Amino acid sequence: MQPRLSILMYHQVGYFAPMRSHRANYCDAGRFRRQMAFLAKGGFSVLSLDQALAGLRGELRLKPRSVVLTFDDGYRNFREHALPVLQAYGFPAVVYAISGWLGRRMAWARHEPGRLEPELLSAAQLRELQSAGVCVGSHGLSHAKLGELDADAQLRELEGSRKALQDLLGSDVRHLCYPFGSFNRATVSLAGEVGYASATTCLRGAATPADHPLVLPRKAISFGDSLAGFAWKVVVKNAPKSELVRWRAVMAEAESAGSPSALDSGETRTECIE
Repeated sequence: MQPRLSILMYHQVGYFAPMRSHRANYCDAGRFRRQMAFLAKGGFSVLSLDQALAGLRGELRLKPRSVVLTFDDGYRNFREHALPVLQAYGFPAVVYAISGWLGRRMAWARHEPGRLEPELLSAAQLRELQSAGVCVGSHGLSHAKLGELDADAQLRELEGSRKALQDLLGSDVRHLCYPFGSFNRATVSLAGEVGYASATTCLRGAATPADHPLVLPRKAISFGDSLAGFAWKVVVKNAPKSELVRWRAVMAEAESAGSPSALDSGETRTECIE
């Protein structure tokens, strides 16, 4: 059986009023602490994204319960509620930052009445996270839906965000997360050309060696997940959704032709349902 990897997708971590929509954008801080304790006590191997990629390539052995922790958008509450817990357990993590929105309030998603737009990490705070051992990845310049842009606009988002973050951090930015989970064949090809080593998506399922590193599936952790529900997602919910199966076929065809640049210009586009 192929090794399987659970790449977990978080957004905000904090204390929130009950909600009915966009629940995957929130994780209660208390539940987050219990989730991390479950991973620590349950014998899970929490890997950096670089370690995980090496495992998927067969360069190191992936243990049966291997996990990667990812946090989209770069919310300021990550520092207060997530980072201390991760440090207590020695868990690595990836924070995907929007380079054009550092230090501002998140303003691209719909909100429930009375709910403030959350603050994003500043440039100085992002450097602090890097110094603390957190991997910083790109989430675009402006959190645009890349799959809806033409190739030139996509290139500006992908290349511009990578350069801005590298200039800020003084180190290579190797990892990308497609905003809104929106991407198409051109996005994947351009991401590789720009120099990204990986890109995570909203495609659902466990990652395996069958997945191309620029089309990595994840498992969304939601506001309403009980500890039993979290355990089920991490341990049991591994089967790929149909959209992931389709993308595996698309990328396998491109690989057989030589590289992702062999992708045709067809309008195969994917976006988060949530």
